[in-house]
Amino acid sequence: MAIELPVVPAWWEHDAYLLRFVCDLVAGELSMMRRRSVEPQLPWTRTLHIGRDLDADSLEVLALATAFSEILHLHRSGIEDYLLARLEIQDWAAIAQKSLRQFSSELTFRTSGSAGSPKRCTHHASSLWQEVAVLAALLPERRRILSVVPSHHIYGFLFTVLLPQTPGMQGLEVLDLRGSSPARLANELRSGDLVVAHPEFWRAALVLQPRIVPGVIGVTSSAPCPDELAQALQAAGLNKLFQVYGSSETAGVGWRDSATSSFQAFPYWRRVTDDAAVLERTLPDGACVRYEIQDELEWIDADTFRPAGRIDQAVQVGGINVFPAQVAAALRENPAVLDASVRLMRPDEGNRLKAFIVPRAAHADRKQLQAQLAMWSRERFDSPQQPMAFSFGSQLPRQANGKLADWIIDIAC
Repeated sequence: MAIELPVVPAWWEHDAYLLRFVCDLVAGELSMMRRRSVEPQLPWTRTLHIGRDLDADSLEVLALATAFSEILHLHRSGIEDYLLARLEIQDWAAIAQKSLRQFSSELTFRTSGSAGSPKRCTHHASSLWQEVAVLAALLPERRRILSVVPSHHIYGFLFTVLLPQTPGMQGLEVLDLRGSSPARLANELRSGDLVVAHPEFWRAALVLQPRIVPGVIGVTSSAPCPDELAQALQAAGLNKLFQVYGSSETAGVGWRDSATSSFQAFPYWRRVTDDAAVLERTLPDGACVRYEIQDELEWIDADTFRPAGRIDQAVQVGGINVFPAQVAAALRENPAVLDASVRLMRPDEGNRLKAFIVPRAAHADRKQLQAQLAMWSRERFDSPQQPMAFSFGSQLPRQANGKLADWIIDIAC
């Protein structure tokens, strides 16, 4: 039976939401191309010129226009060519608005691309609204949304573009805290706020603001939130920390608001008993679609589960999926490296990658080799993929059974 939902709202008619989405999309795509942050930092003025103010050359503008068209499906309206002729942010927002008035049934989001080219994930707008309708019921009586996540990623789009369109939240102010220190929360937080963030922001906020005003709900996604962090935030006064489990491919799959609880699956998801790597979703029109998932899930009962580790061996650094084995393989291509192992730091060491290197030269100067590898990594890897500490030895550390073992950091970058 089809699930009855209200008509998906015309989110593009809200100028502030649309402008933020366009700015986030352009900044995100340009940062990915250049592998560095874009100047000037967000927020931008409506009249910012993509070529002149962002110093984007003709090839970058073409790539930006292509990504913009792909994400919003501008080709369905046939007006994507205007993007190359009109390069102010307000022009691109107007073109997006005109196109979305003609076709808005689908949106395409991208994964981080840490394993290579970013994967394109197309979602029906009705499916996104299906999730937001559930979220709105779980997060009632909110007065403002404070966000540190980009709105062109699926997590940010759901919580900072669609959620404020739901009945009871319409017209909600969305305050962008990106570019500000987490300490700004001390001056901004009010009872009734919904703070949309990720674990790294929450960790920093807890250090800088040990007490949180009553009545504030936090949301976290994009990376697993350690139980001790969630418990510390609630001990500091956070009303609850709403954790969402999902991905760009699936959108939200489940939620929990206590570190001691299992995740509750959204009502339209169900496990596939004969394939642990697949979930089935009932769409608003009643159709059922199966999705491959990236984690092993331990099902407590038919509706609740706990993530039990990645199937594809990825780890998350700052909310970005990173594959240590691929980083290690790349390091082995360096002429000075005979062998390499890469893994995520232990919690007491940090939250980045570390590398153990077997030098090709037996008596290599370790500090000099560390500096050379650090520079080599910066030239080849995005920031989350770069090892932030190097250790050296004549052979990789192994357990008694021959499996690779952990190690103590020698030299931090």
